[in-house]
Amino acid sequence: MQDQPTPSEVLAAVARFLKDVVAAETTGHTSFNARVAANALEMMRRQLDLAPAAETAEQARLESLLGAPAAQPAAPARGARRRAATGDLTALNAELSRRLAAGELDLETRGLADHLWQTTLAKLAVDQPTYWGYRAALAERAPTKD
Repeated sequence: MQDQPTPSEVLAAVARFLKDVVAAETTGHTSFNARVAANALEMMRRQLDLAPAAETAEQARLESLLGAPAAQPAAPARGARRRAATGDLTALNAELSRRLAAGELDLETRGLADHLWQTTLAKLAVDQPTYWGYRAALAERAPTKD
């Protein structure tokens, strides 16, 4: 394992090369595909950089909302990554979905709307950070300067 460059830095460099060199020096379908590939690499870089903290925060909100940590699966599948020691994020989301479908939780449930909003913003930060709606939502939630 190398210290430098980080995986995020490698992905950023390759994405820059695809956009600044390959896409710029080609035309048509090849140029388009280079831009698509660069965008995919940039999204994976954001996933590596942002997802761990976002998933930890999501898990904490779910555990608070649902009242207790979800049960751990008996054993993770080979090569599978455990999200955290207190519960599996997939199981917690499944339980949230079950409770919503059963009518046990709704938007009047304390913390639910905020959880859904925070989770959506975290996903947009990875997938579409330049999306105007995401930017507007961040600006709206930003603390005001007095």
